[in-house]
Amino acid sequence: MDLSRFQEYRRKVVENCSRVIVGKEKEISLVLTCFLCSGHILLEDLPGTGKTMLLRAFARTIGGSFKRIQFTPDLMPSDLTGINFFNQKAGEFEFRPGPLFANVVLADEINRATPRTQSSLLEAMEERQITVDGVTSTLEEPFFVMATQNPLESYGTFPLPEAQVDRFFMKLSLGYMTREQEMQVLARPESSAELIVGLEQVVTPEETAYVRSAYSQVKMSGEVLGYLMDIIEETRRDGSFACGVSTRGAIALHKAAQVTAAFDGRDFVIPEDIKKMAPYVLLHRLSGEGGRKTADFSRRLNQMIEEIPVPLETT
Repeated sequence: MDLSRFQEYRRKVVENCSRVIVGKEKEISLVLTCFLCSGHILLEDLPGTGKTMLLRAFARTIGGSFKRIQFTPDLMPSDLTGINFFNQKAGEFEFRPGPLFANVVLADEINRATPRTQSSLLEAMEERQITVDGVTSTLEEPFFVMATQNPLESYGTFPLPEAQVDRFFMKLSLGYMTREQEMQVLARPESSAELIVGLEQVVTPEETAYVRSAYSQVKMSGEVLGYLMDIIEETRRDGSFACGVSTRGAIALHKAAQVTAAFDGRDFVIPEDIKKMAPYVLLHRLSGEGGRKTADFSRRLNQMIEEIPVPLETT
């Protein structure tokens, strides 16, 4: 495994996206981590913080096709997957693929669609294939979905069930820029849309395929794996949460720690990798009675991680 290829891949992607998205290098790196792990990301943030621009820039950077889907209450599953229509000239049915047939998909305001349409998207995310009228089509790799939702608006929305939220590899928020960063955006002559058009592909499909598979070679010692499981099991025992992290969540944290280690030029995971990724991978999987989520969960999770003993031998 060539670790320098991971570091170079990350550098090129983050630098290129940062030409459009100012001051969000950490968030871009997290999106990249999720992408390399073949996961999907849930972005909960206010309007106008750069979510669409981020994903457009990411798609152009990796040379992938991009589709944006605006979720509304009247959106149907077929609007996502595509339809079979009768071609009168040819005298036969033809398949017209929907917007899910893209490498990078933005599912904007996913909580505005009905549960039936939400399930259609989440099924495609999980199985990486779509079935229309009994015919199954495999989605082209890489296939990466970023779903967004506005945390302040609840009228006319359909909150994602806990089982569906668990399907997202990671959840994060971009947040506002600093004063200096926002002034930098306001002062530049080009609009964000113009900058997006000017972005070039900086990584090849071969490079992408390599880093998306080779990270699994990063080793995790028994002691460090035990530390990861201590965190997972503590979420299941802690009375602050109605239910703890699932096995799917444990697998996600394991993968995210491996990619984090590779980005740092190591072929082995250390506890710091796990601590660094745990809030982004685990927090959205925790809830209280009736699906309730509070800011206290974040504090409790961080406190829990700090209280769990860190193994001394990590390699």
